[in-house]
Amino acid sequence: MKIYIMRHGEAEMFANSDAERNLTPRGEQASVAVAQKCVSMGIEQFDQVLVSPYVRAQQTWQQISQCFQAKHLDNSDDITPYGDALDVAQFLYALAESKTLESILLVSHLPLVGYLTAELAQGISPPMFPTSGLACVEVDVERQSGELLWQVTA
Repeated sequence: MKIYIMRHGEAEMFANSDAERNLTPRGEQASVAVAQKCVSMGIEQFDQVLVSPYVRAQQTWQQISQCFQAKHLDNSDDITPYGDALDVAQFLYALAESKTLESILLVSHLPLVGYLTAELAQGISPPMFPTSGLACVEVDVERQSGELLWQVTA
């Protein structure tokens, strides 16, 4: 099974709260550019998409959904910047096993995206994630271990 982990696009610096920060036009364009690179690699559909409820993650999904299809789409309060990588990894394994999923996309934030990638692909340091960056981890759900296959940036 493949788990795709994407950091939201570039966001404005100021808002009433961190959760309310909007994407910049550059963030919108870069997110679409990354999605288009994935499409050129044959990645167009996900069994499950999980998106942080923060505005910039929601807007990132709105932009990239022009390129991608989701069989199931849900918001997840567990994948905000303050999410716990181990808890999210365990949830993803359970979700994949119970629903027999082949692909999951998360649209989330730093620092979770780096820590989660390292949790899923054990033995690596948390990778750097520029805004709009997307990583693909191939995981063995039964063994609960995986390998980082690649990262794409705008």
